[in-house]
Amino acid sequence: MVERFDSTIGANTVLMPFGGKYQLTPAEGMVARIPTLHGYTNAGTIMTYGYNPEIAKWSPFHGAVYAIIESMTKLVALGGDYKESWLTLQEYFEKLGNQPTRWGKPFVALLGAYLVQEKMQVASIGGKDSMSGSYNDLDVPPTVVSFNVSTVDIDKVVSNEFKKAGSKVVLLRSKMDQNDLPDFEDLKENFEMVHQLIEAGKVLSVATVRNGGLADCLTKACMGNKLGFKVTADVNFFELMYGSFVIELAEDVENAKFVELGTTCDCGKIVIGDVEMPIDELIEVWQAPLEKVFPTKVKNVQQTVQNVVSRKKCLVKCTKPIAKPRVFIPVFPGTNCEYDLTKAFEDAGAIVNTSVFKNIKPNDVTDSIEEFAKQIEQAQIIMLPGGFSAGDEPDGSGKFIASVFRNPKLKDLIHSHLYENDGLMLGICNGFQALVKTGLLPYGKIVDMDDTMPTLTFNQIARHQSCMVQTKVTSKISPWFSKVELGDVFTIPISHGEGRFVVSEAEYQKMLENGQIATQYVDFEGNASMDVEFNPNGSNYAIECITSPDGRIMGKMGHSERCYTDIYKNMPGKKDQKLFESGVAYFA
Repeated sequence: MVERFDSTIGANTVLMPFGGKYQLTPAEGMVARIPTLHGYTNAGTIMTYGYNPEIAKWSPFHGAVYAIIESMTKLVALGGDYKESWLTLQEYFEKLGNQPTRWGKPFVALLGAYLVQEKMQVASIGGKDSMSGSYNDLDVPPTVVSFNVSTVDIDKVVSNEFKKAGSKVVLLRSKMDQNDLPDFEDLKENFEMVHQLIEAGKVLSVATVRNGGLADCLTKACMGNKLGFKVTADVNFFELMYGSFVIELAEDVENAKFVELGTTCDCGKIVIGDVEMPIDELIEVWQAPLEKVFPTKVKNVQQTVQNVVSRKKCLVKCTKPIAKPRVFIPVFPGTNCEYDLTKAFEDAGAIVNTSVFKNIKPNDVTDSIEEFAKQIEQAQIIMLPGGFSAGDEPDGSGKFIASVFRNPKLKDLIHSHLYENDGLMLGICNGFQALVKTGLLPYGKIVDMDDTMPTLTFNQIARHQSCMVQTKVTSKISPWFSKVELGDVFTIPISHGEGRFVVSEAEYQKMLENGQIATQYVDFEGNASMDVEFNPNGSNYAIECITSPDGRIMGKMGHSERCYTDIYKNMPGKKDQKLFESGVAYFA
């Protein structure tokens, strides 16, 4: 479900929804850098939630209490300060009718929520209530979902997947009173302690204990990097411990409140006494219930795939240098990456002009083509951004953009831009699709298309994919890759529903001989792969990025423009492909 949403748009995602090398540890909450049109900030936002329907059914009062406690504990675990956070509540209850007990449920739930706010001195802003959760004899459980928001220095953000083998892991447990309510003074003391440990850089990871107890918490912390864990403590692994933390220490920290749980290891198992539970088996059991509903696996494409390695150097050289090249970014209906790309090119030293293609009236189309023509004549780089042009029109996204550039005037100007003025072109995601639909890739010019030519079509898994992938540089004939080395592997975000590159054996061999296959999807050993885990769209021959025969034009599915420092902190790997610096440097 998460992969159906674009989690990296805006290039400000600090934590991916699933963390670790294997992207399997669910993050404690959402953390994003505050967007800025120019420059950068370390200020970020945190949003977390909390709710347990089983507790709410037992006691609506306790359900509301622990919904808020859960959301606040998650916020603290991520690096936030609970004292500078705000709540908002979503309430949902059965139809009240004339039954006093039904009227009492929302009342006591709100009393529980108020108790926590009073004790923790944190206010709730707004919220929404609904009393329509009944259908015949079916009623929703008493529901108060808590959302907790705050700001954070993104340099201090911590994720919850275990980071390395040999780490000492401790439990910081919050006390309960005789009424199964938190000891609020102890809770505040623990929140402050965790916050100070994070601020001081003394922790590697922090996870919260909630529904599922320590068993759930430790297992998910292991999954992201498939690290094992050897338990040394004698504790109840299934007990609810809301307001408690599992902390992987970066250094030895002595504290009387800590209970040492055990140590991380490279064994790939959770070991409790004589019981050994392989992480891979636990992952399989965890994913199995919803596999038929939201499949994560597909039958791998039956295709021989090889590692592409080209020793060719850059084939073109700029004969018309310019200190600050101009980049033209056309914006079509549905485009959504122009801001990210503008920032990336401006950071690299270019001047960027964007122009919106208008199509409400016939005159708008004519005027837009004229404006595009003027921009192309002035530009050294044409950048086709990602998005969903014309709502990802039927029979292949990118068609709308391609039809615009087939306009005779624009077609001639693009050819002149490339081969008379030493210009470059780059297309990412939807822009890559447009380059392929015009024939600019892989042929280097706009041509009439037929069924034998390469195309980009629906992902093999038959749904949108938003995640991180590994791609390896396999050719350097293009100036776009002048600042990286052959064989470099990068971890970059993708977000598309039609990213599967399909090509015939004959066309593939031509591109291979020409050095036009610039990057491939690869596994953790750097080998080209058709496995959906590494090649989510099922692209033929694991192709992620191609170029024109001379390298002037490049198209790729991965969003290289979304890779800045201090984001994707729960994802290991090298992320900056220096794509935009390379493009600008071509004109130096």
